[in-house]
Amino acid sequence: MAEVSSDGVGGANYRLNMKKNNLIRFVQSLVLLPVITMSFPFSGVTSIEASQSALVQKVNIEANGVLALNQAGTPEADLINNQILKAQVQSEAESIDDYFASRNMPLVGTGMTMVREAYLNNLDWRLLPAIAVRESTGGKNACDNVKYNPFGWNSCKTGFDSYADAIHTVAMNLAGKNPHTASSYTGKTIKQILQAYNPPYVAPKYAGQVMAIMDDLGGADNMTPVLAQANT
Repeated sequence: MAEVSSDGVGGANYRLNMKKNNLIRFVQSLVLLPVITMSFPFSGVTSIEASQSALVQKVNIEANGVLALNQAGTPEADLINNQILKAQVQSEAESIDDYFASRNMPLVGTGMTMVREAYLNNLDWRLLPAIAVRESTGGKNACDNVKYNPFGWNSCKTGFDSYADAIHTVAMNLAGKNPHTASSYTGKTIKQILQAYNPPYVAPKYAGQVMAIMDDLGGADNMTPVLAQANT
């Protein structure tokens, strides 16, 4: 991503975006106020009620407008959503790498690749690292006879050019994008994907074990295939 200059158009855009982000964070922290009227035992109550009502309605309308901006299909909303998405991706990638690093697993550093492939293939971000942990202890016991296969893919008969290549291939298959394996994975739940990956008659507890590792990695966020918008 290109750096933003401290002056000129780049600086102006940066300051504008900061103001928008600060405003959104402020508004999202508000609890929208109900329109309240109050009674007073003296004259002038009508103007007091009207002023208070108008003020509260104005706050609510403006707050709703800013919140709607974050969901609208405008360039400003796209920018805001991209920034939020990038922050989420970074956080999830760090969770994966921290998990690998704390256990001295060779796959440390692949967190971002795993998360990006998960988003691009509409998968839970924890699925790929969890399979790698279950299959090879995060690369410690990767397939011996082929290279860069920490997933036990194709019963260790297939090697890859890199971990990134392996991650891409497994993600694409689990998403049902490979015609040769689509019938096993298309439209399946996580448990069904795992049962197809390693059938219960081979490893009865496999799906549960992988899903337990997923829980250790962190909470699940709603996966949507929109990361391509944030690939700048």
